[in-house]
Amino acid sequence: MTWVVVASVIFMMVYMSLGAKLGVVTGESAGDLVARTAGRPVAALIGVGVFFIAATLQFGNNLGVDSAVKAYFDWNGTMLVFNAIAIAFLFLFQDLYKALERLMSGFVGLMLVAFAFNLAFALANRTPPDAALIPKSSGEIDLSLLGLVGTTFVVPAAYYQSYLVRFKGWGVKDLKNGLTDARVGSALMALITLMIMANAATVFYGKVSGDQLASVGDVAAQLESAFGPKGRALFCIGLFSAAYSSFLVNSMIGGFILSDNLGLGSKPSDMVPRLATVAVLLIGMGVALYTISSGSKPMAAIVAGQAATVLASPLVAGTLLWLCNRRDVMGEHVNGWALNIGGGMGFLMLLAMAAYTAIFKVWPAIAG
Repeated sequence: MTWVVVASVIFMMVYMSLGAKLGVVTGESAGDLVARTAGRPVAALIGVGVFFIAATLQFGNNLGVDSAVKAYFDWNGTMLVFNAIAIAFLFLFQDLYKALERLMSGFVGLMLVAFAFNLAFALANRTPPDAALIPKSSGEIDLSLLGLVGTTFVVPAAYYQSYLVRFKGWGVKDLKNGLTDARVGSALMALITLMIMANAATVFYGKVSGDQLASVGDVAAQLESAFGPKGRALFCIGLFSAAYSSFLVNSMIGGFILSDNLGLGSKPSDMVPRLATVAVLLIGMGVALYTISSGSKPMAAIVAGQAATVLASPLVAGTLLWLCNRRDVMGEHVNGWALNIGGGMGFLMLLAMAAYTAIFKVWPAIAG
């Protein structure tokens, strides 16, 4: 599945370039641009779609934080406390973007170190796989593969780049260096994803059956038995960093884009975008609490949320491509052939995955 991560990060870089170009060249918010060129109803549809994507991802973030903490502490108030911290962060900092950027840098560093050490321990303690435990491949694309793409190729985050470049005050001359930073960030996230996959393949493939890894606690326990307490601790630190780093970023993407596309404001200093961000946080927490109380499997819930992302992403991707190819919007900075080829391939991949999910996953669930 390495090719999935590599292809996804390439497409993510392409769409981040589109989002950044759009914000720098026009100096307008994406919501205002869509409303002006396609009408407010289309803009509102995009805003609601991105809000839905953010909400579905947010309950997965809540489950990840809760699972990481519960691997060590049997505490039921985890989600309430960490959501309260996120909401406080949202309203306490005047320069919200700069504070968030520093927080994210710290969490990415923690993830990189934690998963790198886990992989080093795994490679140093490799044992031969048991042929009886190696699963037979059916050759079919399944929902977990779609979830992997949705984790790496997150089009709403690329769309949100058009907002971030305006928050930073970038001009056209800043675009090249800024895109280099963004692409390095995407490459780091891909590296972390590949390390997690390599770690799982080294430690679990052909050695542990799937039903022994039904929860985060099960995974942590298996790592502890393989590497001792340090394996469990590093995994939980990495998981917590991955989940909580997305708390504000993901919710801000949903909240700010919804507010902007409804014509209610798009700046960090505006109140409505912050309130919409709080709504994403509370919806995600509520769904996560319901998931736990109803006895649903957390891992299945996370994958379902990622698959929902795949369904709504083509709308956002198509809008970015369309705007960046309009000369009345971009002037001389319209897309060249390379960005159009990369963007077109990414868009087709999103359409194919959306169709597969709708036909083979969503419709059978509704009809059955």
